Amino acid sequence: MIQQFIELGEGYGDVYELCELMKTNKHRIHRTFVFTATGNEQKVASIAVVLKPVGDSKFTPIYICREGIPYSTEKPSKRLELFEETAKELNQLLITLDVKHSSIYAEKELYYQYLIGILRLYHYIPSLH
Repeated sequence: MIQQFIELGEGYGDVYELCELMKTNKHRIHRTFVFTATGNEQKVASIAVVLKPVGDSKFTPIYICREGIPYSTEKPSKRLELFEETAKELNQLLITLDVKHSSIYAEKELYYQYLIGILRLYHYIPSLH
């Protein structure tokens, strides 16, 4: 099984694209996530959706908008609210995890391996059978 992050951008258009991917693939949604992290003294959020493989495929895509959304419980971002509304509309449980910021990793791929490790550890995504 191949589990791979597919990174979208950080802007409104990218969040709308992610939400549209969720709506058109609602039958494939496995989990939805908000990853929070602190970098450069600022708390930020990444939003992600894990889709189930298609047919006999062993490919599990994880679409993500990485660390471009300011995160505050007192004043939620409109982009985060849009993602939360879409998840609620599709009857998806939104899982929030506090993770390390990607800036501490030398390469983006190492950061994604770290996230996949966490998701597997907590059984949010299947193991590599």
